[in-house]
Amino acid sequence: MGKKVAVVLSGCGVYDGSEVHESSAVMVHLSREGAQVELYAPDIDQMHVVNHIKGQPTEEKRNVLVESARIARGNVKDLATLNVKELDALIIPGGFGVAKNLCSWAVDGKDCTVSKLVEDTIKAFHSAKKPIGLCCISPVLAAKILPGCEVTVGHDTECEKWPYAKTAEALKELGCKHVNKNVDEVHVDAKHKLVTTSAFMCNAPIHTIYDGIGKMVKEVLKLA
Repeated sequence: MGKKVAVVLSGCGVYDGSEVHESSAVMVHLSREGAQVELYAPDIDQMHVVNHIKGQPTEEKRNVLVESARIARGNVKDLATLNVKELDALIIPGGFGVAKNLCSWAVDGKDCTVSKLVEDTIKAFHSAKKPIGLCCISPVLAAKILPGCEVTVGHDTECEKWPYAKTAEALKELGCKHVNKNVDEVHVDAKHKLVTTSAFMCNAPIHTIYDGIGKMVKEVLKLA
C-alpha cells in the first residue's frame, strides 16, 4: 500500500489561490510514486478575488474550499477534518493563496499571522515526526511555525530570474537558515523532516519547475 499524503490547497489560481501547475505537478508525481492523495482546504472566504487577466482585485467573494474543488475535481475535504494519525506526510503547493488565505504574508510579510487551522496542521505533522513538503512561497509557513528550520525559496539575490529573492532575506530575519538552490533542486532539513523547493519563485521554464517538485515529492516519500 502506498503512502497516504495530505495535500493542502488554498484556492484555485496563482494570484488568489493555489498555483494550478504546482498543485497538478504534486499530484502527478505522487501518483507516479504510488502514493494515495487526500486533498484538503480550509472552509473560509478568500482574502479577495483577483481577475487573472488584469491582475486586479474584483468585488467578488469566493470560498477557499469551494475554489480548491476545481483543482481537486470535486474531491476535497475541509481541512478541519484532517486526522494526522491517518496520514503519512503533508505537502502544501504554492500560489498567492498561501500568502493571502493560509497566512497574511502578502500583507504583513515576516510579521504575518498563520491561520490557526493551518498552524495546528503543520505542528501536528511535525510533532508526529511526519515529513512536510513545501514549494514556492509555502516555506514561509514553516519559517513562522518551526523556529530554526532550514528552507529554500530559491536564491537570495534578486534578478530577472529570481524576482522574489527578497523573501529569502525575510526568512533569515525570522531565524531560519535559507539555502540557495536552483529551481530543479530541493533542500532537505532532516532534523525537521522538511523538504522545500522554489517552483514559481523562479522565472524558469515550466518543465524545470515540474522536475523540482518531483524531487520534492520523492524526498518527502523517502522520509515518510
